[in-house]
Amino acid sequence: MTTTSTAPANPVLRVTPAAPAEAAAHFRASLAFHTDVSDVATALADDDDPGFVVLDSRSTESWDQGHIPGAIHLPTALVPEQAERLLDRNVPVVTYCWGPGCNGATRAALALAELGYQVKEMLGGFEYWSREGFEVETWEGRGRRAADPLTAPVDARDCGC
Repeated sequence: MTTTSTAPANPVLRVTPAAPAEAAAHFRASLAFHTDVSDVATALADDDDPGFVVLDSRSTESWDQGHIPGAIHLPTALVPEQAERLLDRNVPVVTYCWGPGCNGATRAALALAELGYQVKEMLGGFEYWSREGFEVETWEGRGRRAADPLTAPVDARDCGC
């Protein structure tokens, strides 16, 4: 009896990539559910009415530490009881929370979708908004920090992706 030993596939290809048509459908669907901080910032800067509202789903304490100027504050747990008072069902909502390690924006988006709102989640949350050097607002006023060169080009309007 001969035993053949084969090395396991590398970790990237251990699971075969999807067929191109399946991959295209997946990524197209993903873009229907997500946006990123650079695209939100560009849309807000270019237009007085970008066609959507931004919703900060964090706690009041987090909101007070800083938030996106013009955002609506509605903590995730309060979405079911307060969304109708604060939001227009005809205007898409972009939710955000702290950052990639937090699923508050996902939970807020789910609650809003269940209430009949069109919604997208902003990937990166407030962490990447701030790290990319976009303007933030606190009770002291507005300001911005320098862009983190690991997250955004320092001297460009957007990442170009």
